[in-house]
Amino acid sequence: MQDLTPRLRLWLERTKDGYRLRDAATNEFVRDDDPRIRVTRVAGTSFRLDELQDDGFAPGSRLALVPEPDNEHDPNAIAVWDAERRVQAGYVPADLARELDAESWQAVSLLEFFEDGRRVGLRILLAPRTAWVGVPRA
Repeated sequence: MQDLTPRLRLWLERTKDGYRLRDAATNEFVRDDDPRIRVTRVAGTSFRLDELQDDGFAPGSRLALVPEPDNEHDPNAIAVWDAERRVQAGYVPADLARELDAESWQAVSLLEFFEDGRRVGLRILLAPRTAWVGVPRA
């Protein structure tokens, strides 16, 4: 049976601190609590502050979601890496990771948080892998 649900299409729209989301079909803002997506902080960034400074985590950057089924603390763990998988920012929060199949989702950095001039946190978009997410324009 063919899925007739329209493909989710999202634009990243620049704000002072990063990006907010706009539905490309309706031109309406998409709220963080929209059931089609997940917007969440990255957990564990305080353990990777040096890695977090990498440009691969700047708002608008695509990210890699890497399942860690052999993680000794949580077999549902999903690591958040830069798109090239060179450096890790942290993890999808455990409560959210339990309900996600990482292979079915894509991630984009939306907002960054700073303290003393260093990036100390990220808020990311998790959207279905089938969704189109418009890359920011310069």
